[in-house]
Amino acid sequence: MTRATRVRALLALAILALSTFLALTQPVRLGLDLRGGTQLVLETRDSPTAKADRDATDRTLEVLRRRVDALGVSEPHLARAGDHRIVVELPGLDDPDEAAAVLGRTAQLTVHPVLGTGPGPRSAPADPGTVLTDDTGTPLRLGPPALTGAEVQRAEAEFDAESGSGWSVGLSLRGTGERAWARLTGTAACAAPHDPASRAAIVLDRKIISSPQVESSVACGVGITGGTTRITGGFDQRAAQELALLINGGALPVPVDIVEQRAVGPTLGALAITSSAQAAVLGVALTAVFITVVYRLLGALATLALACYALISYAALLALGATLTLPGLAGFVLAVGMAVDANVLVFERAREEYAAGPPARPRTLRSALAAGFRNAFSAIADSNVTTLLAAVLLFFFASGPVRGFGVTLCIGVAASMVSALLITRVLAECAVALPPVRRRPRLTGLAGLGRVRSWLARRRPDLLRHRRRWLALSGAALLLAVSGIAVRGLDYGVEFTGGRMIEYTTTRPVDAERARAALGTAGLDRAQVTTSGDDALTVRTERLSAAQLRTADRVVDKLGGGAEKVRDELIGPSLGDELRRGALVALGLALAAQLVYLAVRFRWTFALSAVVAMAHDVLVLVGVFAWLGKSLDGVFLASLLTVLGYSVNDSVVVFDRIRELRAGARGAPFPDLANAAVLQTVPRTVNTGMGAVFILAALAALGGDSLTDFALALLIGITVGTYSSVFTATPLAVVLERHDGASPRRTARRTARRGGRDRRDSGARV
Repeated sequence: MTRATRVRALLALAILALSTFLALTQPVRLGLDLRGGTQLVLETRDSPTAKADRDATDRTLEVLRRRVDALGVSEPHLARAGDHRIVVELPGLDDPDEAAAVLGRTAQLTVHPVLGTGPGPRSAPADPGTVLTDDTGTPLRLGPPALTGAEVQRAEAEFDAESGSGWSVGLSLRGTGERAWARLTGTAACAAPHDPASRAAIVLDRKIISSPQVESSVACGVGITGGTTRITGGFDQRAAQELALLINGGALPVPVDIVEQRAVGPTLGALAITSSAQAAVLGVALTAVFITVVYRLLGALATLALACYALISYAALLALGATLTLPGLAGFVLAVGMAVDANVLVFERAREEYAAGPPARPRTLRSALAAGFRNAFSAIADSNVTTLLAAVLLFFFASGPVRGFGVTLCIGVAASMVSALLITRVLAECAVALPPVRRRPRLTGLAGLGRVRSWLARRRPDLLRHRRRWLALSGAALLLAVSGIAVRGLDYGVEFTGGRMIEYTTTRPVDAERARAALGTAGLDRAQVTTSGDDALTVRTERLSAAQLRTADRVVDKLGGGAEKVRDELIGPSLGDELRRGALVALGLALAAQLVYLAVRFRWTFALSAVVAMAHDVLVLVGVFAWLGKSLDGVFLASLLTVLGYSVNDSVVVFDRIRELRAGARGAPFPDLANAAVLQTVPRTVNTGMGAVFILAALAALGGDSLTDFALALLIGITVGTYSSVFTATPLAVVLERHDGASPRRTARRTARRGGRDRRDSGARV
C-alpha cells in the first residue's frame, strides 16, 4: 500500500467514523407525511391602520413563511383558509409553544427620538407625544418614528464577551434607514448628557425594548454613520435570536390571533410508508447486482462505497437538522443510484486505459486504475460543480421545499464525490494490489471492454452524420410537448391552486390510510387525509362540486359510524406567488451560472447547447404530464429539479470527452471528434441510466400512489435527458461550431491554448 493510499484510507475511516457517530446519536426529524407535527390556526384581525382583508391575509402568510424558514423548520405547510385564517403545519418541532409565540407576534419595529419624560405610560401606539415606559420603568415621551423595521437590511444576534454586555442584536440599515439613523443620533448628540433627548427609543409592538443614550463621542449634527447599530436590553441568547428572527422576517401587515393549536397525524399511512421502503430496498439491491455483474470485483466494491455514501449523506442531513419527508427519502434513494455515475466514469476510463496498452508491455491493473481516476476527474469535477452552482443558488434565493431541495442536493453532490474519489479508490487500490487479483485481471472487470463498447468498436456508427435530423426530431418532441400544454393545459395541484379543507368529528376513530383509499375509490383520488386525536379527521383536496362534497361527507360518515362537519373552508395555495417567483428567480440564476461556468471551462457553443438541452428536457417532461393529465405539485417540482441536474451532468460528460479528444487531435474535423466522444461515453451513459432505472421502476411499481407520479416523472426525465445529451446537445454543438464564424487561424490558436489547458486538466490527480 502506497503512502497516498494510506492517507486516503485514514481520511475515509475518519469520515465514516464521524458519520456513524452522528447516525447513532442524532435524532431523525420526520416530516408531516411520515410522522405528523403541530398544526396552528391563526386568524387575522383589523388594526388601527390596516384592514384584515384577503390581500392582507396573503401578505401575512408570506411573512409567516419567512419566519418559519428562519425557525429552521424544513418542509412546513402554510395555506390560507377562507379570507381571515391561516393554517400552519410544522413537522418535527420540539417546542410548539415557541413557534406559536414567534408566529403570533406582529413585530412592528420602530425607532423614535425621545422628547422628554412623561407623566406615565399609556397603552397606545407610539404617535407623536405618546408616553411609553422603558425597561427601567421610566416613562418617556416619544416623537414620531424616525425609521421602521422595513429599513433594516439584516439583524443578527451577537455576543460581546469582551465588554461584558452579553447578548445584543446588531442591525444593518439600508438606504433611507442609514440616513435617518444618522439624523436621529445627530440630533440626540446635541442634547446634554443626562437630558432624555440624548436617547433613542427602540419600540417593538408598542413596547420600548431598548433606549440607549448616544455616546458623547458622537458629533452633534453628524450622528452615527455607517448604517449599523445594536439593540441592547439584557437579552439572553434565545431572546436575542428570537428578536433577530422577527426583524429579519418582517412585520405582519395585520395582527394575528392563534385560535387553535394541536397535534396532527401523518398524511401517509403505515402501509404506504412500508411499501415505499420495500420498493427502495429492492431498487437499491437490483442496482447493486447490476453494477456487480458489469464490473465484477470493482463493482462489488463500488456497491460497498455506495453504502458508505448513504451513511455519509444521512449523517449530514442529521447534522443539519433537515426534515425527512417521503419524497425526500425517495430522492435520497435515487441519489444513491445516481451516485454510481462517478464510479462508472472511473471504471470505464480504466477499461480504456487497460485495453490501450501495447501487447508487448500491457498496462498493470494499478496503473490502469490510477489513469482511470486521473482522466475521469475532469468530467466528475465539472458535472458536480455545475450541480453545486444550481444547489447553492436554490438555497439562497428560493424558500420552502425548493430551498430544502437545494440543501439535499448539496449534501448528495459532496457525499458522492467522497464516495467515488476517496472510498472507492481506497478499496479498489487495495484490491488490485492483492496477488490473486493481479494473476486474474478479468476478475476485476477492467480486463475487457464490455459488451456495449465492444459492439460499438466493431460497428463504429456515425451517429452525428444526420445531426439535423436529430435536431428536427428534438424540435418535433418540443412541439408535441408544447401542444400538450396548450391543448390539455397544466393541472396544478392543491399546493399551487388552493382547494378545500373539510374537518369532521367522527363517532369512532378512522384510520387516515383507510379514509384516503375510500375517498380515492369514490373519485377523490387526490385527497390528503390527516387525523388529530381520536375523533378528528381533516380532508384537504381540490375544489369540489356540490356532488363531490356530498360524496366525501357520505364516505366519512360511513367510515366513522357517523360524522359531523365542524369546518368547511376554501384554502389558498401552500406554494404561493412569492415562493413561485423565488423558485423561478433561483432557477434562472442557476441556469445563467451554469451557462457562464460551462462557457469558461469549455466554449460558449458547448454551454449554450447544454442549457438548450436542459430546457428541452424540462418542456418535454411538463408536456408529457400535460398529455397524461397528471397533477403538477410539490413532488413534481422536486422531480423536475432532479431532472435538470441529471441533464447537465450527462451533457458535461460528453463535452469533456470532446475537449480531451480535441486537445490530442488538432485539426481533426469537429463532427468526427464529437461522434467519437459520444461512442466512447455511451457505455457510461447506459450503465448509469440503468442504475437509476432499477430504483425508479421499483418505486413506480411498489411505492404506492404517493410515489408513482414522482417515479414516473424521473423515469421520463432520465430517458429524455439521456437522449438529449447525445442527440440534442451534441448535434447542436456541432452546428454552432460550424457557424461560429471564427477564422481558421484564430481557431488554430484557440485550439492550441485549450489543448495545453486540457492536458493539464487530464493530468490532474485526486
